[in-house]
Amino acid sequence: MSLHAADAARPALIAGLCGEAATLGEAGSALVRLAADGSDDDRNWAAPIARAVLDHKFACDATGAIVTVGGASLDALTRAPREPGEDAHAPVLNLKNRAVFETAEAALALRVAPDATRRSAALQRLERKAASLPESLFDGAAKAETDPALKQQIVAVAQAAALNSVDPAKRIAALAQIAGNANGRALTQVEALKSDPAYAANPEFKRAVDAATAKISRGVAIGNVLATLYNGLSFASILFMAAIGLAVIFGLMGVINLAQGEFIMIGAYVTWLVQEALQRLAPGLVDYYLILAIPVAFLATAAIGVAIEAALLRHLYRRPLMSLLATWAVSLFLVNLVRVTFGTQNLQFVTPFYVTGGVPVIGDFIFTWNRMFAIVFAILTLALTLGIVRLTPLGLNIRAVTQNRTMAGCIGIPVRRVDMLAFGLGSGLAGLAGLALAPVYSVNPLMGQNFIIDSFMVVVLGGVGAIAGTVVAALGIGQINVLIEPLWGAVAAKVIVLLMIIGFLQWRPEGLFAIKGRRK
Repeated sequence: MSLHAADAARPALIAGLCGEAATLGEAGSALVRLAADGSDDDRNWAAPIARAVLDHKFACDATGAIVTVGGASLDALTRAPREPGEDAHAPVLNLKNRAVFETAEAALALRVAPDATRRSAALQRLERKAASLPESLFDGAAKAETDPALKQQIVAVAQAAALNSVDPAKRIAALAQIAGNANGRALTQVEALKSDPAYAANPEFKRAVDAATAKISRGVAIGNVLATLYNGLSFASILFMAAIGLAVIFGLMGVINLAQGEFIMIGAYVTWLVQEALQRLAPGLVDYYLILAIPVAFLATAAIGVAIEAALLRHLYRRPLMSLLATWAVSLFLVNLVRVTFGTQNLQFVTPFYVTGGVPVIGDFIFTWNRMFAIVFAILTLALTLGIVRLTPLGLNIRAVTQNRTMAGCIGIPVRRVDMLAFGLGSGLAGLAGLALAPVYSVNPLMGQNFIIDSFMVVVLGGVGAIAGTVVAALGIGQINVLIEPLWGAVAAKVIVLLMIIGFLQWRPEGLFAIKGRRK
């Protein structure tokens, strides 16, 4: 019995399912063709049957067949409720037919499954045998797919299947399509064709393979360059966020604040508290917790910084070693306070929609939104800092005290009050760094210690107290680190960058940008 999905011969399909092993195999193949070329109604009708045959929930009797769906017995043809007859028996699948029905079930799931996870799982099962399946199955699935990432995967599977076609024209057409979507996987697929017999026997096929290889290689190279620049910019933005507060504090007061990393950690924890509060009080706003937490994280860490400066550091400005030990003690205190209060485990953050996913650009370069969030946030923080320093009375006083503390005090500037507010500003900026890191970094009591050394490297290289120097140094260190890390690893990259900074400071001890008239 020959079965064709285009005929929509449902009774014949049921009869084949209830027949011998040969007709049962033909019925399974018909289900595959139906998934490829049938109507949506036919596919929705057939999908439970393919699954039921595999799960022994399909039975044949004298009046037809029964399929069990969700615990209910239904007529396989009409889907009307009915009980199986006394002679009901389930079809017996041999190994060959079981493989056919597994393929049929996956093909139907790819076309009609309601959630993308099931469709993705079905595609993975079909990928291994894509060359033997109808091309229209993947073409139709790609056209109907609503999930962009899954749609791209379906297209890639279809193209890979066409590359293995027996028709040279289809293979050449597939090469042209794959070359238009350059990435590492496509390059591997195309280069593998150089060992295909057709590469040596068919000049047209050889030219198509060579042209596709060259085009994909160019796209991958461009993508790698863009990815390196983008990753370096993202890493530089994190370095800048971690260092900008320290640049304000160190540049103004000369205090080596070893607790700066803990202010970053506190900013991340305050962000988490805002998220938890929104989940309880306003669940509809949880996706916007990163935005709503900006003023809270800044003010909370700034207030802690002001309290520490007023209670401890203002008495130690002329004793640099004691201020160093004091900030170290504050660092240990804050770490252990957070451990006792929140525990040592990593905090769990909701990933908002605006930092989820990304956009493929070229090659393997994906424009990810979480990295872009960090970059944009760093730019806004830079604008905020420059605005405060250049356009406000506090900023004017900070610049005056930085250039000459004694003269600033002589002309009536409240130096102690400026110190306190500047320390609060630097602490608040560190809190904003913690907020930016929250959705992309492990947040725990020790997270700040991973940034303190990098922050000092950026500040010293850029020039103590120079905001422009902090920006340039962060960009330079970020890009160099990203370039070196793939070659020698993360640890070696940090060592090499540190040695480069030491060598540079031997030549220019004041850093990239030295502030004129800085107090000695």
